[in-house]
Amino acid sequence: MELGLPVKLGLLMELDLTEQGLLAETEAMKTALTELGLNIVEMTDESATLDGGDVLFTGREFFVGLSKRTNQRGAEILADVFKDYAVSTVPVQDRLHLKTVCSMAAPGLIAIGSSEPAQKVLKIMQQMSDHKYDKLTVPDDYAANCIYMNLPGKGDVLLHCTPEEFPESAKVFEKLKDHMLIPVNNQEKAKVDGGLTCLSVLINKKNNI
Repeated sequence: MELGLPVKLGLLMELDLTEQGLLAETEAMKTALTELGLNIVEMTDESATLDGGDVLFTGREFFVGLSKRTNQRGAEILADVFKDYAVSTVPVQDRLHLKTVCSMAAPGLIAIGSSEPAQKVLKIMQQMSDHKYDKLTVPDDYAANCIYMNLPGKGDVLLHCTPEEFPESAKVFEKLKDHMLIPVNNQEKAKVDGGLTCLSVLINKKNNI
C-alpha cells in the first residue's frame, strides 16, 4: 500500500489563513478530493496551523513536525481526527519542514539526512515511538525527501533525487535492490522550497478513480 493518509478515516486539509498562496492551494485540493468522494475535515480553529510537509505517516503512526508552518494546536486537531493512530510531535529546527530531512522509503524504513538537525529529529522519533524502524541515511538532507509506493504489478516503487542533484545520496538509494527506482529532477521546484512530497498526494483508493 502507499504510505499516504488513511483516507477511510477522513482527510485533514491544510489551512493557513496567513498565507494566501497556501489558502488557494487548499481550496484547489478540497475541490479535487471532494470529486474523488473522500471525507474532508477542515480546520476551523484560526489559531491552528498544519502543513502537509510536517506530517509523516509511517503506516503505523503519525509524526508531526513543529515548525514555522505547523504548531501544537494543528497537531492536536490531526490527532483528534485520526484517533486510531498515535500522533507524536517533533520539534524542527533549522529546516522548513519535518519532511525536509526525512520520509518513508518503504514500510518500516525511514530515509533520513545525515546533518545534525536531521539526526536530532530521528532520535526524537525513535524515543517517541513504540515501533522499531530501520533507517536509510543519505548524505544530503534534501535527498531524504522521497516518495514510496507499492503499485499493483510493479511492487515497491521509489521516486527519489537524481544523481545530478545529489550524486552521493543517489548511490545510497541504488542499494535498494528490491525497489523500482525512479529518479526525479527537483532542481527547479527546490528554488521555491518544493520537495517531491510537496507535489504529491498519495491516496489509498481503488483503481477506478
